Amino acid sequence: MIYGCFEIESIEVGTGQWHARIQRTDQKPVVIDGIAFPMLDIGFAWSDRDAAIADAKTVIDQFQQRYGMMLPSVKRSA
Repeated sequence: MIYGCFEIESIEVGTGQWHARIQRTDQKPVVIDGIAFPMLDIGFAWSDRDAAIADAKTVIDQFQQRYGMMLPSVKRSA
């Protein structure tokens, strides 16, 4: 799924243990404290896919607040 200018992928790493992986839709790395990350795995093992995705959205929303990221929004076709 696309959220803002990030692609979110949910991954089941064990039975009932869901994680989320995010990367920018423009394929550029996310730079945090000078370190470039091509993609980020979001930390918790959630019991379902929706909870993992909701957590990833929260992390994406916090990027702008914490790191001052001003990322371009993705144009969506109607």
